[in-house]
Amino acid sequence: MSKNNNNNNNKSVLRLKDYRVRSSDSLSKVVLLHNLKDDSGKFNPCKGGNRHTWFRRNVKSVAFMFVLTAFMFLLDSVMVSVFGSINFHGSSSTRNSDGREEDSVAHKKRPTVEMYGRLLNLASSALVAEEFKQESLNFWEEPYQEASKWTPCADKRYPTSLGKPGENNGYVMVSANGGLNQQRVAICNAVAVASLLNATLVLPKFLYSNVWKDPSQFGDIYQEDYFMRMLKDDVHIVQELPLHLKSLDIEAIGSLITDADIMKEAKPIDYIRTVLPLLMKNKVVHFLGFGNRLGFDPFPPELQRLRCKCDFHALKFVPKIQEVGSLLIKRIRKFKYHAAERQLDKQLLGDFTPSISSKENYVERGSSRYLALHLRFEEDMVAYSQCDFGGGEHEKKELEAYREVHFPLLIERLKNSKPVSPAELRKLGKCPLTPEEAALVLAALGFKRGTYIYLAGSRIYGGSSRMHPFTNLYPNLVTKETLLTYNELAPFRNFSSQVFSDLDNRFTNFFGYIFVTWKKNLPWVQLAALDFIACATSDVFAMTDSGSQLSSLVSGFRTYYGDGHAPTLRPNKKRLAAIFSENSTIGWTTFEDRVRKMIEEGQRVRVRGSGRSIYRQPRCPECMCRS
Repeated sequence: MSKNNNNNNNKSVLRLKDYRVRSSDSLSKVVLLHNLKDDSGKFNPCKGGNRHTWFRRNVKSVAFMFVLTAFMFLLDSVMVSVFGSINFHGSSSTRNSDGREEDSVAHKKRPTVEMYGRLLNLASSALVAEEFKQESLNFWEEPYQEASKWTPCADKRYPTSLGKPGENNGYVMVSANGGLNQQRVAICNAVAVASLLNATLVLPKFLYSNVWKDPSQFGDIYQEDYFMRMLKDDVHIVQELPLHLKSLDIEAIGSLITDADIMKEAKPIDYIRTVLPLLMKNKVVHFLGFGNRLGFDPFPPELQRLRCKCDFHALKFVPKIQEVGSLLIKRIRKFKYHAAERQLDKQLLGDFTPSISSKENYVERGSSRYLALHLRFEEDMVAYSQCDFGGGEHEKKELEAYREVHFPLLIERLKNSKPVSPAELRKLGKCPLTPEEAALVLAALGFKRGTYIYLAGSRIYGGSSRMHPFTNLYPNLVTKETLLTYNELAPFRNFSSQVFSDLDNRFTNFFGYIFVTWKKNLPWVQLAALDFIACATSDVFAMTDSGSQLSSLVSGFRTYYGDGHAPTLRPNKKRLAAIFSENSTIGWTTFEDRVRKMIEEGQRVRVRGSGRSIYRQPRCPECMCRS
């Protein structure tokens, strides 16, 4: 069936191409025939010496004909390539080994997958019944007043502040891997390590990833001068190594330190014992990768404070990202803003923070409130989990094939370990929440059908077949791609395709499908910054995986700057699995009560526990002050 569909689609594309070629030939003939006519309207055979006279007289027309023909062939090739690469609804896409997206089920629409049909029907009925009722429970607000007693203060100076060291033991270089959020953590960990070792930090670099396909560097995402100025009293920071060290072969002298050389969550003493001697000997060390290579406890309080200062104060997005981020927020809020300027907006958007309109107060006109949802259901995460998501034998084989290609180490480990059943994995809370489960949680919490929802993250595995249960309950779903136009995202391109940003809007809309393929090559790390902004500034932020770096950093940002008015919803996957296991018998009221209790417990105001990430849980004396 799939093969026949592919053949039919290929024939359609070929017929389209054949039609366009014939059309361009016909148009060329019309132009040529028009110019072969003489003044009397009769055709001139152009024989003998008159041929050269005719050619000189019509050279511009001939040139125009060739240019027009070339343009038609170019347009033809572009359209054929676009039609060949557009992802039809219902097909999922993956990234192959070199990072390019590819359709895993080309041109085949998947059937809708529902694991909890009975609960979906109950939720739909409940949403209809609640549509015109006043909200009884309000998850739009923080439930505990204690949250507002904690205020930001990591940027304040104290008598115990370390300050810059008098002696300089050398230079610390960092090349961070991963995406935007992994890089952010690596930057602030590097600041703490440089201070710990009495070293000068060279402005961090970002490793190019075949998955992200994004060459962005520090200055493409964050304001370099602001970063250095904000931390000038704490650590020496330079943009480049001095000339006498640039010529060194850092690997040859033994100063290259990979993630294999330092354990995960390493303690300060590990750096003093292993890294400091190298630094003092060679005057430079280079951390390559630097993913999660610095623990949180035990850790000197002043260095802990420095990490907070870096994350919450020193890292500001460049104006290009702030401007587009501000436009994105305006579109989400339908140009209606908060009654008072928030620290959260100012820190993320800077001078592009939307102005306040007293006539259009979002509190009075609640339609501009929105919930941001980070739905972690990408194919890599789904495949890695080894869970069953109700997609049948086809889904099982597809995910097995994906693991074989992308996770060979996982495959080897599974061969040498006792297998764990998908049912047991789900019971242990190891399975990512599906879009269907996320929608049921929101419905149980009392969010109405008309709730405006911003969806952050990458492409959802299964496409519309997976999203249909969600959008059936909550149709007002938007993303950065649906809210921002081709031209508005053009500044994120830094090569020849950016020329399209100068095209007339009508032309862009007419050829809008070209953007589908162009969008795949956008710098994903910079675009992730827009998701960060939209999630952090939302009225409510909901996550489906508390272990995600984006969810962790966004929730930490909201805790730090939210002033007790930035609620975050954190489902407990283990408890939720137990609730969903009763889907065939549980009543809707009971389902609501149990889900709400679970979320409310996750919203309790807690001081950061030992070993917990300070970026995710900044509510502690090293980062925040309690009034």
